[in-house]
Amino acid sequence: MKKIIFLVIAVLSIATVFAQAKAPIKFKEVKHSFGKIKQNVPATYTFTFTNTSNTPVIIESATAECGCTTPEYPKGVVAKGATNKITVTYNAATIGSFTKKVTVRVAKAADPIILTIDGEVVDAKATAKTGK
Repeated sequence: MKKIIFLVIAVLSIATVFAQAKAPIKFKEVKHSFGKIKQNVPATYTFTFTNTSNTPVIIESATAECGCTTPEYPKGVVAKGATNKITVTYNAATIGSFTKKVTVRVAKAADPIILTIDGEVVDAKATAKTGK
């Protein structure tokens, strides 16, 4: 009898872990390319997501890998089936190509979701002279 009880508890524990592993939100897209952007002109993109779970979810955090990228995310509960957004702004201070990641952590989800932005910052003065 003890073995059966132990087996039932083990199966329920494993099922709970696997149920939490799937991300409860689905992004329309997880990568955005800005192309060429002018230096010192911040570039912003909005990533849209939907709560695909059967319960409300909470975004615990959205953190960028550097200070040049700023994510804004909903701080409250996202109702089941609701659509919301995470806005990511890149400050474009440094000339050159960039790829930046934002790590999104959702309560009760085992793995984070990674959003990526990329592009190339070009000299605003040179762009104005060439007209491109």
